[in-house]
Formats: sequence, structure tokens, C-alpha cells
Amino acid sequence: MATNSIHKVMAGHYWSDGGAFMGVLPYALWKEKATVDERRRQKLNLNLLLIYSDGRWILVDTGLGNRLSDKQREIYQPSEFLLPAALSELGLKDSDITDVIMTHLHFDHAGGVVTGFGSHEALTCPNATYWIQQSEWEMAKYPDELNKAAYSFQHQLSLLEDTGKLCLINGEKDIAPGITAVWSGGHSVGHQFVQIDFGDRFYIYAGDIIPTWFHTSLAITSAYDVSRKESFEAKKLIYSRLKERHGSLLLDHDLTSWEIPVSSLKV
Repeated sequence: MATNSIHKVMAGHYWSDGGAFMGVLPYALWKEKATVDERRRQKLNLNLLLIYSDGRWILVDTGLGNRLSDKQREIYQPSEFLLPAALSELGLKDSDITDVIMTHLHFDHAGGVVTGFGSHEALTCPNATYWIQQSEWEMAKYPDELNKAAYSFQHQLSLLEDTGKLCLINGEKDIAPGITAVWSGGHSVGHQFVQIDFGDRFYIYAGDIIPTWFHTSLAITSAYDVSRKESFEAKKLIYSRLKERHGSLLLDHDLTSWEIPVSSLKV
């Protein structure tokens, strides 16, 4: 295994309301460029990031998991939970993951924190330390009226609070050599992106600040974002750092694009 490496981990897919996901971008401009069903739901991949750094396996986000309700399955038409199989293809087990960085705690990112095993449930990555912005954790646990529908603490996160190794952070935090979590806000109050600096290679996994190629434009933000202004400012920060290091952007929900050199972006 190389000293430092990144890997795309395909955890499955689901279908989300296209209008909400595309936000201010009119349907007429994207309807023929995206995979859309008869209900105008857009197909989204769950492109998780796995990082190997200094002997540690660091997973970013966990996908939908396998514990969705019947109502959620009807709305989102999710695939099977593919994270365990994707890790297996890399020669890894869930127990090999040493750290999990959560960009935020919405269901499509935090649903896989816990896995159902028929008669019982357990943390998907039982040996990992979970790195979460404190503001995101507090909003998930005690949501206000605006955010109440976005989180399900008892279902998705209570087991992590009871049995996991939880590390709440504020702002910008080095997780491992070259691996930094950076608060952005915007999509959620405690959203963070992940910066990977391997010296000769530089990446930013933007999470839901820039989930697909459509969202690479500074002005295009999802209607799910709690603050368009923060998302806009976060994009500018991400692009500034990428340009400075001639780095690449990694997309978490795009169907075809994953690693995009900043030189390929019109920013």
C-alpha cells in the first residue's frame, strides 16, 4: 500500500427531488443533462472518500445505510447499502477504519453510521473515531424548527453517542498528517469539507457544498442549503485553495465525474 492514497468508495445511489437539489438552476437548463425519472427525481451517487494516511484508514461519510423506513424507501428509491462490499473490494473490513469524518449529518451521509444486522444494530465502523463539527452535532441533537426534518438523532446517532468514539471539533482541525477538516457551513450549520495535502497531490472533498458538476458554478446552490451566502463563500475558499496548489475537486453525488482538476473548472 502506498504511503498516502485516496479511493472512491461507491456506497450506492438514491433518487432526490431534482428541483430542490438543483436550487436556483431552472429545470429547463438541466433536464436533458441529468438522469431524471417521471417524478423529476434526480439519480445521485453516494461517492464516499477513503483516505490512507500515516497508517490510518480514514472514511469520509457513511452513505444511507440499510435502516431506511418504508416511507423513505418509497420516496428515495435507494439501492442496496454497498459500503461493506466496496471496502471488501479494497481488501478492507469495517473494523479496519480508524477514523470517520462526517461532512454533515443528513440522512444520506449519516445513515450508514449504524448498520442493522437483523436481530441487532451496531456501529458500521466500530473501531473508528468520528470527527464531527460541534455545531452540526448540536443541531442534529436539538434541531430548531427550520432543521427539524433534516435529522433523525435517535435513529441514526444515539448509538454513536452511547458507544462510539466521538470527537467534536470547531472550525479547522488537522485529523491526520495532511488531512484537515474545514468548517464551511452553508449546506448545514456545521457542514465541513475535507482537505487532503499529500505534498505533490492536493484534493478537496467538498461534500454537499459542491455535490455535482452542475454545482461547480459559484451561484448554483441547492435549495437544501440553509445559507446560500455561506455556501457561496465556501466555494470561493475551496477554489482559492485548489488554485494555489493546482489541486483537484472531488464530487460526492455526481454520476460520472469524481476527480476534477481545478484547471478544468470555469472559476
